[in-house]
Amino acid sequence: MTKTLTIEGPSRPRSARPVMAVIPCLDEADHIETVIGRLAPAAERLDMRILVIDGGSRDGTQAIVGKIAAGNRRLLLLHNEKKIQSAAVNLAVERFGDGFGSFIRIDAHGDYPDTYCDRLVEEADATGADAVVVSMLTRGVGAFQKATAAAQNSRLGNGASAHRVGAAGSWTDHGHHALIRVEPFRAVGGYDESFSHNEDAELDYRLGAAGYRIWLTEKTYMVYYPRASVASLFRQYLGYGRGRARNILKHRAVPKVRQMLPLMVAPVVAGTSLALLNWAALLPAGLWAGTCIGYGAWMAIRRRDPYGPLAGLSAMVMHLAWSAGFWLQLFDFRRRETRP
Repeated sequence: MTKTLTIEGPSRPRSARPVMAVIPCLDEADHIETVIGRLAPAAERLDMRILVIDGGSRDGTQAIVGKIAAGNRRLLLLHNEKKIQSAAVNLAVERFGDGFGSFIRIDAHGDYPDTYCDRLVEEADATGADAVVVSMLTRGVGAFQKATAAAQNSRLGNGASAHRVGAAGSWTDHGHHALIRVEPFRAVGGYDESFSHNEDAELDYRLGAAGYRIWLTEKTYMVYYPRASVASLFRQYLGYGRGRARNILKHRAVPKVRQMLPLMVAPVVAGTSLALLNWAALLPAGLWAGTCIGYGAWMAIRRRDPYGPLAGLSAMVMHLAWSAGFWLQLFDFRRRETRP
């Protein structure tokens, strides 16, 4: 994609340039109308364009957006033939970036405070940041989803990641993507479309390496609804693990401590097969499982969270899938490297 930005006419303060909201989506008929409705008042206040970039939905999402767009001049629906989110955002910036100073990335599967966009713009202006990221609060509806939300909101599930636990405003190297200025985004080449997961962390690495600054705001946040089944949660975190491995391999980066600990889960679980030779092979996996279940029980008692015990099981699914995805990607890379 284009890597340079040309601004015609006299220069203006960055805050004076309009902002666009970009919503990548695929089969989000249950959520898309609510998300657009949440953004509509802010679009009027901020003179903001709302772009829905659909990857070929088959559940009626496009029809819903089209109906809303017929009565909303600020809403536009685009087709994303590449389907993935990174390509959707790149497409939006490529087509419309010249007319906007920044964009706000919106998750169609999430929810946002009414003043979400206003706070992001204010923070970008106040700090001069090239990107503003937010904390993510996870919520659930059904029993398993609520348990997964409890796990993801805890240290057991997020490893004390700043953009998960709602840290105070600070400069950071990564966070949940919210507002990004068009110029820095283009300057580093946008999202790497070979990443189906973890593309945000990969972009943040390049932004930091190029000298751009990322601000984690405490003034607003987003609400995320996790996967509602064991299988879908496992697939999601398998992809996250693969994405993290690809990021580390691409940039030759060293994993953080909070990432290195879960890496051992898949080898430890695989090691239980050696119990036929020595029962002690069960101990590492038993310690991990006991820690997760015990932490969940502590949540149930200390926080009076009835989903605490089940949260321990959700955390085990996330840990195992993330670790397995990481190692699968690593071994796949090594096979390609040694292939004649």
